[in-house]
Amino acid sequence: QVQLVESGGGLVQTGGSLTLSCTASDRSFSGHAMGWFRQAPDKEREFVAAVSWSGGNPSYADSVKGRFTISRDIAKITVYLQMNSLKSEDTAVYYCAASRTPQKKYGSSWYESDFTFWGQGTQVTVSS
Repeated sequence: QVQLVESGGGLVQTGGSLTLSCTASDRSFSGHAMGWFRQAPDKEREFVAAVSWSGGNPSYADSVKGRFTISRDIAKITVYLQMNSLKSEDTAVYYCAASRTPQKKYGSSWYESDFTFWGQGTQVTVSS
């Protein structure tokens, strides 16, 4: 069974930075798009960022553009989410997800339904 294991969450002050990592247990996922979603208390899960199998065509939610960067290491089957200038509204459980799709056209939107495999989530708390 494919597993996605997130790490790197924690408590950080407003304006600080964190880097989340997600590693897949199956090397076949080096050929699939991967993404990050988040869910804040009492809110629905929302898209944060996604990247194609090659690490190209990064896509971001408007709320994180310019502050978050998604990248991946194909050899390590790992995707990263570098989060800078964190705000209290970034507090959420962050989920890594893997799609069966290698990529989408540049500028296309990503949705939960595009992703088949999900990690357990890692908590990010931003305190003021």
